[in-house]
Amino acid sequence: MSQNLDLVRSIYAEWERGDFGRADWADPEIEYVVVDGPEPGSWRGLRGMSESMRDALNAWKEYRVEADEFRELDAARVLVVFRAYGRGKISGLELRDAVAVVAGVNVFRVRSGRVTSIDVYYERDRAFEDLGLEK
Repeated sequence: MSQNLDLVRSIYAEWERGDFGRADWADPEIEYVVVDGPEPGSWRGLRGMSESMRDALNAWKEYRVEADEFRELDAARVLVVFRAYGRGKISGLELRDAVAVVAGVNVFRVRSGRVTSIDVYYERDRAFEDLGLEK
């Protein structure tokens, strides 16, 4: 197993417990891109990534993600197929009931032991199409 894959697995180990507080794995100039979903956009740096993630997480209680698959795409990129779980703070809606949000893909780019970018896809089909991959 590669160091990049080990790094991404360690990040997901925390995210699976609902712990999104650490970012020592991220390059200070990380690019965080939400490609699709309810609020697409692009943020740069630890502060930008943190603000974007905080805004998204604030809508949910007990939010966590679980990896279904880790796949090394090349020497620098790791793809993670994930499912998200949580309960809406206001609505009480269980996230697992919102199929369009549940099944997503993250693409991590890693250089010198740090994540330099994360692309977030909430639509798995679009991620695989954009990347030219088979499911």
